[in-house]
Amino acid sequence: MILLDTHVWLRWVAPDTGQLPESVRHAIDEAPRLAVSAVSCWELAYLVRVGKIVPSLPLAAWFEAALTESSVEALPLTCEIARFAAELPLIHRDPADRFTIATALWYRCPLVSLDGEFRRYPELVTLLIPA
Repeated sequence: MILLDTHVWLRWVAPDTGQLPESVRHAIDEAPRLAVSAVSCWELAYLVRVGKIVPSLPLAAWFEAALTESSVEALPLTCEIARFAAELPLIHRDPADRFTIATALWYRCPLVSLDGEFRRYPELVTLLIPA
């Protein structure tokens, strides 16, 4: 299983929102399972709410397509993951990113992101970020 960061998930299911590097698309295509943190669902809904993203479908239908129809599993935000996110080094201060990092570490799975700041977490040894 690999965990997709919010922007990677969005670009993968809606390529018109931005291109993904070939190495990222290949990693996603080859993964046996794909997942996102439930926080990514909140983050996308929030970005729609504040007008930063305009989905091609009503939001509920968009989530249905982006999850069920795309075989992407939404991993829950548990109390353990929330605590783990709070205990991470204060490298990244964005709470959504901290929850995503903690989810990847909790499930011991690679995290696919284009966020260069994630490289600063030595715990993410399997992090997939194009150079």
